[in-house]
Amino acid sequence: MRLRRFGRTGWQVGEIGYGMWGIGGGTGGWTGGDEGSGREALRLAVDQGCTFFDTAWIYGRGHSELLLGELRAEYPDGAIRIATKIPPLDRNWPTRPGARFTEVFPDAHVAEYLALSLKNLGAQRIDLMQYHVWDDSWADDDEWLAQAARMKERGLVEAVGISVNRWEPTNVLAALETGLVDAVQVIYNIFDQAPEDELFAACARHDVAVIARVPFDEGTLTGSLTTDTRWPEGDWRNSYFVPANLAASVERADRLRPVVPEGMTMPQLALRFILQHPAVSTVIPGMRTPAHVRANLSVSDGVALPAGLMDELRRHRWDRVPTEWSQ
Repeated sequence: MRLRRFGRTGWQVGEIGYGMWGIGGGTGGWTGGDEGSGREALRLAVDQGCTFFDTAWIYGRGHSELLLGELRAEYPDGAIRIATKIPPLDRNWPTRPGARFTEVFPDAHVAEYLALSLKNLGAQRIDLMQYHVWDDSWADDDEWLAQAARMKERGLVEAVGISVNRWEPTNVLAALETGLVDAVQVIYNIFDQAPEDELFAACARHDVAVIARVPFDEGTLTGSLTTDTRWPEGDWRNSYFVPANLAASVERADRLRPVVPEGMTMPQLALRFILQHPAVSTVIPGMRTPAHVRANLSVSDGVALPAGLMDELRRHRWDRVPTEWSQ
């Protein structure tokens, strides 16, 4: 596994991390996972050099954190870095327009979930605690400024991050100016290239780490979806891949399919595209099986995509705006 510097924290982390939403379980998540296989995948990832694991309390209402806590106990020598997220009090993803910071992340709520996460993870300090939604109008809010600084001063977290709302990569630029943000988690993939426009340069200027999430566009860039794809009741993807989005997504993937080089899968091409950008500190594909781990981590070999192929992939950019179903 090749390592990259995680912004001003100075951490050296594996360039391919582990996104843990898919193995969190619970209502509103991803169905079809097997917990035994998930545990095996987590151990295999560490053994193969994966060092960065991203979870959140909402992934299984703490279950994903508990799984990560078990993994941490098996590797007590500090071999892994743990990132988790505080859920919004009102449970709105993204946050409601006009909502005040103190309505979404009041001090008592943040303190409660920070304590829950520490307990679930079996840790005295969390490497990276992230706000799970954000609105940049909060950047100059005195309550946020004090809260973020206080978590660090008390030694409860080492670094503070923001998970940027879907398709809103500039909705964090003011927060970066405060100097309190150590990492930004943003959707970045072959379709969602907008973070390259402004966000990546701002992160580089402030030495802020970039965590690339949703590398496979929630499954579109695996190349496995069709217009007939359906998921069990309760699976989050039913609410995201509404008919119009599913049809458009499948069409985009079909258009990309002829570009995938021989001997490479579409997911591997998707990861290589992301790793090509120097601003990216780590990318966090969801992995629920050992096979996923082997396939994804094999991409960390330092082999760059040819310039001509990158030019072609640039033409697959798909600029979208948040909707009632994009969450």
